Amino acid sequence: MKTGRLTTLAAAAAAGALLLAGAPARAADPLLEEAVEFTGAVMYLDFKVPGVVLGVIRNGETAVMGFGELYEGAGVEPDGNTKLRIGSISKAMTGQVLASLVADGTVAFTDTAAGHLAKAPGWADAVVPQMDGRQIRLIDLATHSAGLMRDAPREPGPPEDPERNNTIAAAIAALKTEPLLFAPGTGALYSNLGFDLLGAAMEGAAGKSYAELLKERVLDPAGMKDTGIATARGMPEGHMLGQGFQGEQIPAVPAAATTAPAGGLVSTPNDILRWMAWHLGDLPDHQAEVRLLDHAAYIPRDRLAPAYGLDESGHADALGLGWIVMLAEGERPTLLQKAGGGNGIFTYMAFAPGRDIGAFVAINSFDFGAAMGMAEVVNGLIAQLSPR
Repeated sequence: MKTGRLTTLAAAAAAGALLLAGAPARAADPLLEEAVEFTGAVMYLDFKVPGVVLGVIRNGETAVMGFGELYEGAGVEPDGNTKLRIGSISKAMTGQVLASLVADGTVAFTDTAAGHLAKAPGWADAVVPQMDGRQIRLIDLATHSAGLMRDAPREPGPPEDPERNNTIAAAIAALKTEPLLFAPGTGALYSNLGFDLLGAAMEGAAGKSYAELLKERVLDPAGMKDTGIATARGMPEGHMLGQGFQGEQIPAVPAAATTAPAGGLVSTPNDILRWMAWHLGDLPDHQAEVRLLDHAAYIPRDRLAPAYGLDESGHADALGLGWIVMLAEGERPTLLQKAGGGNGIFTYMAFAPGRDIGAFVAINSFDFGAAMGMAEVVNGLIAQLSPR
């Protein structure tokens, strides 16, 4: 967090905290609770969005605080059990599925995507492009380095189901008609389409649906009960709902099954903290192997040309399995981080594997300035609170 912003808003945040703050999850660490309450109040007052929810885990203790409303006019504050679309944080869970499949020998990082995609239901006709003699591998998909475009072209769906046309057919058509932007493994361009293909390729390799793989390899090991593919519609109770670029209310919409691995999951702050606890805590040997693979930095930025679409939440020094890796700088430790956006919600999470600390934040407005600002605040908060 920049000192200037904190100083300017300190008086207002302190005065408004008791009125604005929801009841936090009581932390055994009083410093953690104080920091979450104060930092969340600063963000809420500064960003002027309908609602903010902030959660932090430190040395195994957690605190969650909500400010404002689930959506404008709801009259209910968000909290740790609030359901919300997590957007592209879904990619990091998909990356963990890949780490698990590599750990048990089902796939290898260097397997070609085409070999497994051909076995996935509905993908038999897919022709995976190549360039300069390089085939797209699973590791290329997981690190945005396959040379694929950001999204497959498609007709927009109806307002009540805008993701309807995110189909296997649209993805297959894009593979046939859209050339690669660079040879696989030589550059990086943020790609939702790449994670769509990764999810399908893992289905083909494992003989199970993405939803089944996610549950058995990510959600169940971490004790996550409120995370899955988004299915809600309208204005469901207990959901944080977003606003569009013009301030218009956006209702909950279902995710397309094809694009769930890239950004179609719903979760809660408490579940995200459980997931971070899995990443930071002691694990049995077989899960520790998965975590070791999942936390690795596979592609340093300095070997990539181009490297685009990676830096909205902080400078990307390397790419992991869906994770953006930020090397230590000053007081801030090395972070694995991921931002998400969708359905009018912006989310961000980051954790420091070497310092036993992580944080998650969400706002319910498509405000890019606020989204970049909240990532800066969270990165700074981790630097200030990192256990030594």
